[in-house]
Amino acid sequence: MSTSARVPVLMYHQVADAGPANRSPYCVSPERFRSHMTRLADHGYRAVPLESLLAWLEGGPPLAQGDFVLTFDDGFCSVRDHALPVLERLGWPCAVFVVTDLLGGVDSWNVPPDAATAAQAALLTADELLEMRSRGCEIHSHTRTHRSLPQLDDEDLNAELTGSREALVKLLGAGEYCLAYPFGRVDERVRCAAVAAGYRAALSVQPGFNRQDVDRYQIRRIDVVGHDSDTALLRKIQLGTNDGSLRHWATYRFRQAIARLQPRPSLG
Repeated sequence: MSTSARVPVLMYHQVADAGPANRSPYCVSPERFRSHMTRLADHGYRAVPLESLLAWLEGGPPLAQGDFVLTFDDGFCSVRDHALPVLERLGWPCAVFVVTDLLGGVDSWNVPPDAATAAQAALLTADELLEMRSRGCEIHSHTRTHRSLPQLDDEDLNAELTGSREALVKLLGAGEYCLAYPFGRVDERVRCAAVAAGYRAALSVQPGFNRQDVDRYQIRRIDVVGHDSDTALLRKIQLGTNDGSLRHWATYRFRQAIARLQPRPSLG
């Protein structure tokens, strides 16, 4: 079995038909999600637990070529309703990052306070998270209220991070929890706060592959959006990029070909 020296992590949000314009880029329809997963499986890819990636980053067992990690930010009910059955048929795990103060509520950070109910998307309840964990999902933190962390003072920053991890311990039991930065916003102060709050690792929205020397508090992820076709997703995961366009893929391959034609420097 060939091993992998670089592991992609995919980032999804909702698996639902596109709703309001403010949310539609982050909605992948159930039909498209099913097609995404089928195409990846047909091309030799296999989802593995986030735990397996972390163990490898810490010097543990290698991952196989084609292994990737599947993550869902925010904790939408649509992940349980539409994504989980697809993953169970494939035998694939996933990691879900939840906003702990809003369990059973709606994605209030996405919509104005006076928005109509139809403009809001339901979030998983505590009982549903327990059920999902029993069905192969890892549950991790997306903070308490999904605020932009670099804008908070030290007290509020600590409350968002420590409070969320403590809520997960209370709900799910003691364990090593990870963090996904809301909106992907992180600076050195926030990174240090995540370490101090006791998180094992933290995931960013910076695209790229993860090699063993990656900063465990800046794990890279590839963004998957609603208009990504199966082919575009394959290009993204093959190149470790958020740009799944044919032009980007062709440019990358062209540059590879040119590099192979360049004469190697003399050693003597």
